[in-house]
Amino acid sequence: MSICNKKTLLCLAVSGSLFSVSYAANANDHHDHNHHDGEHHESEHRHHDAHVHGVVETNIAQDGDHLLFEITAPGADVVGFEHAPKDDAQKQVLANAVKTLNNPNLIFTLPENAKCTFEEAHVSHNLVNHNDHDDHEHDHDHDHDHDHDHDHDHDHDHHDGEQHKEHGKHGEFSAQYEYHCEAISNLDQIETQWFTHFPHTHKMTIQYLGDAGQKAASLTPKSSVITL
Repeated sequence: MSICNKKTLLCLAVSGSLFSVSYAANANDHHDHNHHDGEHHESEHRHHDAHVHGVVETNIAQDGDHLLFEITAPGADVVGFEHAPKDDAQKQVLANAVKTLNNPNLIFTLPENAKCTFEEAHVSHNLVNHNDHDDHEHDHDHDHDHDHDHDHDHDHDHHDGEQHKEHGKHGEFSAQYEYHCEAISNLDQIETQWFTHFPHTHKMTIQYLGDAGQKAASLTPKSSVITL
């Protein structure tokens, strides 16, 4: 069963709500600057508040003897760009990044005496190209007669607007991991190697919820261990 469909993943959503005060404080830092965008963009604004280049957000939640991770990372941090790959080199960079993200044992190190075994991973991103369909429609409309010129121009403007909207979106990666730990009471720290694999990141914010309590921390390349 996919990790996205398991009830244990709900713990991440719960932990996110428990940490809402922290996220709200972060959002308020940008509120005044973006207030003029209006209520129409409020939901999108809240989402983008968390998107800061160089900063990766990680939620970690304990659910019994299961340990759940949820990472949200800007595309620029992971692959160095936030758009669909433009050439073979960028396609390869993207493929390598997804491969790395699908192996959380490369990203996190857990204490051996906690006896944690990786069970499942789900990785997604939005660095995809949606323009092929638009290009096909544009070529099709171009052959219409004069009576349809106005409609064609309208469609062209619409496509331009959609492309502009697409370009304005933030490219992001999401990774979710699940571990089963036979001796989870021995889980006293978590170390990350994220900065080794993705050097564009300057900081990883950690929000943890488990038997050890609730904890927040900021990890950096020189300080990459959270003590629980």
